[in-house]
Amino acid sequence: MKRIAAFILLVAPSVAWSIPANAQHENTSIGENGREAKKSSRQYQKASKKAARKQRKAMKKYQKAQRKAANQQQHRAK
Repeated sequence: MKRIAAFILLVAPSVAWSIPANAQHENTSIGENGREAKKSSRQYQKASKKAARKQRKAMKKYQKAQRKAANQQQHRAK
């Protein structure tokens, strides 16, 4: 009887390790899912702000180049 109990205690952790990580992750509580949703939402907001900032910078650069080209044409026309 003691041998069987000891064997079960030795085998149980090895069975737990053999379960894939994603299968274990599916058993998350509601609070953890909420935290993950907030985290992904923050990451999305950060990425969208970065993209918007990059687009504004590119637009300013384009406008500056347009103004410069217009000024050069005015100077050539004179």
